[in-house]
Amino acid sequence: MSDIRFDDKVVIVTGAGGGIGRAHALLFAKHGAKVVVNDLGGSTNGEGANSEAALKVVEEIKAAGGTAIANPDNVINGDRIVECAMDNFGRIDIVVNNAGILRDKSFAKMTDADWDLIYKVHVEGAYKTTKAAWDHMKNNNFGRVIFTSSTSGIYGNFGQANYGMAKLGLYGFTRTLAIEGRKNNIFVNAIAPTGGTRMTEGLFPEGAFDKLKPELVSPLVTYLCSEECKETGSLFEVGGGWMGKVRWERSLGIGFNPDEGFTPEDVAANFEQLCSFEGAVHPKDNIEALRELMANIQKFA
Repeated sequence: MSDIRFDDKVVIVTGAGGGIGRAHALLFAKHGAKVVVNDLGGSTNGEGANSEAALKVVEEIKAAGGTAIANPDNVINGDRIVECAMDNFGRIDIVVNNAGILRDKSFAKMTDADWDLIYKVHVEGAYKTTKAAWDHMKNNNFGRVIFTSSTSGIYGNFGQANYGMAKLGLYGFTRTLAIEGRKNNIFVNAIAPTGGTRMTEGLFPEGAFDKLKPELVSPLVTYLCSEECKETGSLFEVGGGWMGKVRWERSLGIGFNPDEGFTPEDVAANFEQLCSFEGAVHPKDNIEALRELMANIQKFA
């Protein structure tokens, strides 16, 4: 297999001043990409700003012979990040939406500010940056977009109602953009990474934390963004040297006569079958998702 290269490609990596984002930026640069290293430089809970982190990563890339510029804009102003890429490199090919913060609290104690800021950074920030880059990628007839989801969104996690909402929402965003982008060779995927970073410090045993190196996430992201990869609309869990693809699974369900109707007691009597995953299906799109429903309607036509 030939080496994966990004020569003449321009990559935006948000939240690239440290952790997983830094690892992404370094690996893309190593493979020939011009990298826009975006990082507001705030704290893990979204307070403050400092451009030093992004500048330091740019220095690392340049010292290794790569090409990069630093961008200190907040992802909520994603259009400015894309303008920076266009002003300095004249194009944009890849957007890796990695920036994120935490405002962990139980739902009972969560404030509107905790909810709103998580939404703004994770969802609105990813939207703004991707939206600003979308037409440029369409005009190039090439684009790759990565959204950063989380197992907290896939499976839920105590104290992260805001974070889980945002992270699973990004997968819904991924699925739709994958459909819309395909005709223009724009492929869109999501990852749910686990890495030993300042956002996860203290959450894992010391030995495990040390093995969860951020750079063990980036090879998957780099491959997904390559011209060789045609995967789109997918979600991957990745970390610690392991990765796996995630898909929805649905039971075969139960069907009642839509003309006669049914009662809550009918649901209760059939609830075990409703929840059984024996012979489960894996719908890939809305058409497949509606297959059993339409079959039930036709059955009683």
